[in-house]
Amino acid sequence: MESRTARFTLLVDPKKKEVFEKLCDKDDVTPSQLIRKFMRDYIESHMGPNWQEQVFGNETAKSDIGNTPAISKKKGKRNKT
Repeated sequence: MESRTARFTLLVDPKKKEVFEKLCDKDDVTPSQLIRKFMRDYIESHMGPNWQEQVFGNETAKSDIGNTPAISKKKGKRNKT
């Protein structure tokens, strides 16, 4: 499981940021939650479904999944996990 957090600073077009934040708000998710989900999905697509074991070792990061709500495909809905 992740024991610390790290800041990730990125530069984006202000208009895209504004639209992204509005869409996140409509889906009841924070931009940070959605970016973390993107990162998990991207890592899994490259390393496979057992990536957490490779990254976190014996601390099987299954508990990390509960730290960020799963995002549903339906607008405005959030799965509680």
